[in-house]
Order: sequence, then C-alpha cells, then structure tokens
Amino acid sequence: MDDIRLNVALLRRKVPNLTSAAKSIGIRPATVSNLCTGKIDLGKAEVRTLVGLATLANCSVDDLIIRGEKLNMIETKIKTLDFFAPLVKGGTTGLVARPGMGQVVILAELMHRFKESDYTTVFLLPTTNHPELEGTTELADIVTATIDETFSKLTSQNGDVIFISDKSFNASGELLDLQERLVAERVQNITTILVDLSGEAVDEEMPYGPLETLWQLDADLATRHQYPAIHPIYSTSSILEGIDLDQRHFNLRQRAQKLLRRYRELRSVVAVHGIEKIPAVELETYNLGERLEAYFTQPLFVAAAYTGQQGKAVSMSQTLQDVEHILDGEADHLSVEELKYRGNLVL
Repeated sequence: MDDIRLNVALLRRKVPNLTSAAKSIGIRPATVSNLCTGKIDLGKAEVRTLVGLATLANCSVDDLIIRGEKLNMIETKIKTLDFFAPLVKGGTTGLVARPGMGQVVILAELMHRFKESDYTTVFLLPTTNHPELEGTTELADIVTATIDETFSKLTSQNGDVIFISDKSFNASGELLDLQERLVAERVQNITTILVDLSGEAVDEEMPYGPLETLWQLDADLATRHQYPAIHPIYSTSSILEGIDLDQRHFNLRQRAQKLLRRYRELRSVVAVHGIEKIPAVELETYNLGERLEAYFTQPLFVAAAYTGQQGKAVSMSQTLQDVEHILDGEADHLSVEELKYRGNLVL
C-alpha cells in the first residue's frame, strides 16, 4: 500500500466544484486537500472517503488510485519552495496569498528562472485589469488573452511548458474545459501554476480544487520582510508523501517543520512577554528556529533593482546540506543577520 497516490488530475477534471460536492456527502474539504497534497497518506485514508470521492468522480476506486508511478519535481533553486513544497512536474500548483504579500514577485522570479531552462512559460492574462502585473507578464515566453488562444499555444509546444493562470478561469470552469481538451489531445507536458490576484483564496477551502502542490504565503513573514514568505508548515506537495522524495529530504523537512512549529509558538510568547520568559531549555530551540527561518530568506533576481542584492540560485542538494548543518548546530556561530538574504551557507 506504500506506492500509491491519488489521481489528482482525474479528480480535478471530473468534479469541478469539489468543495461543495465533498461537503454534500460528508467529506471535509480539508481531508480532500490533504489527500491530494500528501499530508494524509493515501494508504491510511478511510475507505468511505475513497468510495465517496470515486462516486463524485463517477469512476471506480481503482481509477482514483495511481500505483507505482513516480512523481518528479521541477527544481526552482528557490530554497523554501524546493525544500518545503516542491513543484510537481505535470501537476497543478496553487499560490494562496493576500495582495501585497509577494505572490506576483514569486511568479516573476519563476518565469525569469525558467528562461534559463528547457521550459516554455505561457501566461494567460486575467480578464480584469491588474496593475500589479505590469512588468511581470513580459517575462513569460508566450502571453495569451483567451482560452482558445491558450489551447492553440499549449498544443503547439513540443517541450515542457509552465502554464500560469488566474483563479478567475478556474472559478468559471473554463480552465477545467481547457484541461479536458488537452487530455483529449493527449497533451501531457504541462505544469500548471494558479494564482489568485484578488486575494480571496486565503479565506476559501480548496480555492483551486485538488492540487499537487500548495504554496501558501505567510502574513507574519511578509510583515517582517522575510521573503519569499512561503509558509513552512502549510505549504506542501504530493511529492512529499515519502514515495517519490529522497529519504534524506523527507527526514530533514520533518525535523525542520517540527523545529519551526515550536519556534513559532515561542515567538508568540516573546512578542507578549519578552525573551526572558522563555524557559532556558527552550532557548536553544528559539535560537535555532530563528536561524533556520533567516536562512530561508533569499535574494530574488527580479527584485535586485529594488533591494540592491543580486539574486541567488541554490541547488536542492546544497539546501539539504545547509539545513542539516543548521539543525545540527553547526551554524550557531553565525548571527541571524548573517544568515538572512544569502544563497548557500558558508561555514
């Protein structure tokens, strides 16, 4: 039962309004979301949940389960994305954030980085005007204005494609129609990133439907200018089920999240009562968490003109090595400020 996962793409196509549909048969949307992104091991899911989802999708439980097919990640060389919530090749990723938290900058950075790769980026413009996109859409290799134009461009690409779309097309059902047409044409080289420029997704359960990867931005990190401000606990990916992920990565991520959860609790105490109220035995956890959080900040290439800092690219293998050093206390001689906005760790 280990080598199985949910057929998210099928569920996405077959059940457009999954949130309300799941609720109607007594399945919590959060449960569905966690099954899709791998927070809940499919092998431990309740049978009635799987039967219910199969009923909604009008398919068999067997159709809903993929066995033995390995997921692959697309390395962005953005530390916090690759470490906490890897981008799944061929999957659908959703960005959840309120306006002003940096999601457009992340999109711009990804498009900038993919220009140096074998991926072609296609950006479907939202139907309403968004001034914050000025200077961003130009970074895409192809910009489209309609679903039909997008279909034409996507089907004409021979190599791998990163397709970016606004949530409005998802809500209208047009995106699902597009995906059905692409499936009919046997187009399988597309990785989709969905963004919500309205900021409403933060208050919705499963705002994009089933996802392979969820990137949730953290208001606290953004307020403290700890960018890219990816939430290290809530952001997740189906590639993290343990089947497809390197075991070392899996273990380090678990250690890092456990530390950061406790660190965040201690931060709340410090904010109200001061650091002297933290028990001596917890002070090491607080200091370690502060260092690790600082390490996951990163200069972005597209922001260099505003920050004065040249962008940094850090490989996944280097990030794993750095996180291991920090967790093992080998970076304790470095201050928090020395760890902020750098690329790789230099001990």
